Amino acid sequence: MSRRSVVIFAVIVSIVSCSSIPPRGCGYRNPDGIGFKISNGLVHETEYGEFPWMTAVLKKEQLKDREINVYQCGGSLIHPQVVLTSANCTQGIEAKIMMVRAGEWDTQTKAELYPDQDRGVNEIVIHKDFNNSSLFDNIALLFLTKPFQIEENIGPICLPPADSTFDSAHCFVTGWCRNSLDGKRKYEVILQKTNRSVIPRDTCQSTLRTTSLGENFELHQSFICAGGEAGKDTCICDKGSPMVCPIKGTKDRYYQAGIFSSGIVACGDGHPRIFSSVSFLRPWIDEQLKSRMIDSSYFTA
Repeated sequence: MSRRSVVIFAVIVSIVSCSSIPPRGCGYRNPDGIGFKISNGLVHETEYGEFPWMTAVLKKEQLKDREINVYQCGGSLIHPQVVLTSANCTQGIEAKIMMVRAGEWDTQTKAELYPDQDRGVNEIVIHKDFNNSSLFDNIALLFLTKPFQIEENIGPICLPPADSTFDSAHCFVTGWCRNSLDGKRKYEVILQKTNRSVIPRDTCQSTLRTTSLGENFELHQSFICAGGEAGKDTCICDKGSPMVCPIKGTKDRYYQAGIFSSGIVACGDGHPRIFSSVSFLRPWIDEQLKSRMIDSSYFTA
């Protein structure tokens, strides 16, 4: 039996009742899924609807006589009409050929409890100081042609205040792209998750100075580090994918602490992974949304 067959079989024969309606507001994870739980699921596979803010950023391409949607990167829903992702995912692409999908889980089927939703992109805004070589300020906002309908499997993530720190927090990164321990990159059918602990800045910088980055490497203020346990697990490799960390004093509620910033250090070799820091970049996000009269209550915990 193939891996995919095992997953489908588990869905059919191992349905477990779950809480049907999540609490209102941003950042609520559904750790047991929505409607069913894959009790025999693989360790890195998410439950259906577990991370309702996760989105897939797609690009429309013409293939002979038909149009197809090609996966570009991950993103996160911060407002029904706004998606947060990385600048190096969107740079050089026209808004009119981009699309965002929310509510996706198993990319090979439409037979799920709730349909996924697609929206066009009206505007792409990239940080003015983004550097494609260093990946400083690697952040972009996608303003959609119309808002997503918020459902049990589709909802916004909370954004942290500008002065937030997440040192030693145990967080999740999600995406469909996964690097295995042998370094091979593959795209999975089911949305994947991996655990990451946030590393203090000084510790991260000292560790990275022992790599090919060199002894004079300075960790830019727009970066946050996590992970770095050699051989422990696999790595999410989708540009733009969110790293979310628990909101203290709450149950199953999360802030987005980072945006995966691909290409700085390799995965699985014991070195920290680098993400764009959402708390550092929060003033820029607020500025862009305020200028477009977007209500910030959607992503305020």
